[in-house]
Amino acid sequence: MNDAASGPGLALAREKMVAAGVDPLAIEVFAHYFRQLERGDTGMIPEATIEPLDMPSLDDIPVPVEAGIEALRTTAVIKLNGGLGTSMGMERAKSLLCVRRGLSFLDIIARQVLHLRKEHDVALPLIFMNSFRTSADTLAALARYDGLAVPGLPLEFLQNKEPKLTVSDLKPVTWTKDPALEWCPPGHGDIYTAMTATGLIDDLIAAGYTQVFISNSDNLGAVPDPRLAGWFARSGSPFAIEAVRRTASDRKGGHFATRRSDGRIILRESAQVLPEDTGALGDLARHRFMSTNNIWIDLVALRDELVSRDGILGLPMIRNVKTVDPGDAASPSVVQIESAMGAAIEIFAGAQTIEVGRDRHVPVKTTNDLLVLRSDVYDIGPDFVLDQAAPAVPFVDLDGVYKLVGDFDKRFKSGAPSLRQAESLVVDGDWTFEENVTVVGSVKLAGERGRVAAGTVLSE
Repeated sequence: MNDAASGPGLALAREKMVAAGVDPLAIEVFAHYFRQLERGDTGMIPEATIEPLDMPSLDDIPVPVEAGIEALRTTAVIKLNGGLGTSMGMERAKSLLCVRRGLSFLDIIARQVLHLRKEHDVALPLIFMNSFRTSADTLAALARYDGLAVPGLPLEFLQNKEPKLTVSDLKPVTWTKDPALEWCPPGHGDIYTAMTATGLIDDLIAAGYTQVFISNSDNLGAVPDPRLAGWFARSGSPFAIEAVRRTASDRKGGHFATRRSDGRIILRESAQVLPEDTGALGDLARHRFMSTNNIWIDLVALRDELVSRDGILGLPMIRNVKTVDPGDAASPSVVQIESAMGAAIEIFAGAQTIEVGRDRHVPVKTTNDLLVLRSDVYDIGPDFVLDQAAPAVPFVDLDGVYKLVGDFDKRFKSGAPSLRQAESLVVDGDWTFEENVTVVGSVKLAGERGRVAAGTVLSE
C-alpha cells in the first residue's frame, strides 16, 4: 500500500518489522492501524451511537447430548497464552503460575482437554497462541503430556509483534536498556492475522474441523463444553461470544451493545469510552452483559471473511498509552496499537451472544483473583473442571504490598485461607497469614502490619 501520505514513523516501523522478520500480513495490518492513529482516530465509541443488548441464556436452550458430542468432534481449541503477567511482577508466561496441588494453569488446561478426549472419544486439538516471550517456557511445560499435540496440527503458533511508538512523533521507540521492551503484542485481535499468516485456518479446515473455541489461558472456567459446542454448531451463526452479567466489580470494564447505525452487535472496551460516558459505562441496569472472551467461530466463515478483506478484518483500533518499561513509571510514554479479538463480532452478519454462568468466567488478572482461585472457593474434580463450592465468589481486595506474585507468596506461605464462607476480605496493610485460617462473612484487616495466627477464624 502507498505510505506517501504518512510521516516518517510508518516507514521506520516497517523497516524495523521487516528486519525483525515480522510476517508481511502483520505489517500491513499494523500499517492499517497506524494510518488511523496518524489521522487522530481514537477508536472511541460514544454512548449516543449505541443501545443496550439483551440475549438468550444457555440455560433456556435445549441441546441434545449427542449433538454436543458430535459438534465436539469437529471442534479445535485455541488458548491465548501470550501474556507474561508483568502487572503481577512475572517475567514468564502467566499460565505457569501454580493454581492448586502443584498444578499450573497449563497443567489444568491440558488435563481438561485430555479428559474430554477420553470421555467422548474425540480428537479435540489443543493449540496455544504464544508470544515470542512465552513460547519456550510453555512448550517445555507441556512436554510432559504425551500425545497432547494432534498429528498434522501444531501445538502452538506465534502471536505477532509490533514496535511501540513514541507519543510525540509516532516513531518506533528506542530503549537500549532492554531492546526487547521496544516491542509489544498487537492485542489478542492479532489472532486472526496470526491464524492466516501461519496457514492454521486452512490446515484445520483440511483436517475436517468446522469450528474453533478460543479463550484465555488464565480463565480455567473456559472449558470446551459439549453443550456449548452443540449450541453453536446448531445455531448457524458464524461467530458467537459467551457473555456473563456484569457485577459491581465490573463497572469499569467493557460491555456488549447494539450499534444504532446498522444494528450490529459490538463490544465496547473501557478504553473506547469517552470521559463524559463513564456514567453510562458503570450503569449495570443499562449495559448488563460483558464478554468472557470465550469465542466460537465457524472456520469457513472466518476464512471467507478474511479473503474478502485481503486478510485485514479492520477491527476497531484501541490506542493504549503506556510506559516503554512497564516496571518503570518514569520511562518514556509510548503508544501501543491494539485490537480486541471479541470486537470481530461486529464484522460478521448473524453473529450472536449467549449468556452463560459465571463459572465460565474465572480470569486471574490480579493477586486478588489468584487468592480466590487458590482457596477452597472452587473444587477441582477428576475432570479438572472448576466447581464452585461456595454459595458466592467472595470479593477480595488486598493491599498494594500483595500486588506482585513474589510478595504475595511470602505472605501466604502456608496456602490461601478458607474463603468458602466469606463474603468479602479486605486487607489494608502488610499482613502475613499462617496455616488453616478461615474467613467468615465480611472481614476487613487494617493496620500497618500484622500476623494472622494458625487456626484463626476471622469473622465480622
